Amino acid sequence: MNEQRIIIDPKIHPGKPIIRGTRIPITRIVGGLAAGMTKEEVCMEYEVTEEDILAALRYAAELIEKEEVYPLVAVAG
Repeated sequence: MNEQRIIIDPKIHPGKPIIRGTRIPITRIVGGLAAGMTKEEVCMEYEVTEEDILAALRYAAELIEKEEVYPLVAVAG
């Protein structure tokens, strides 16, 4: 993980990426934005910076980019 703002700490939300120095999981940041919160609202609600938000979005984008999807093909029976 080359993003310095994102860490995985086994003592905080084990296995979940969080913003360094907080207990805020990346899913909370991305979820808030997806639900319609502005960046300013996310910063105020979770006490993170705009740079933290951008790091969370980059992290999520990298995960999606690495994901491979194999569509299921229905077999005529």
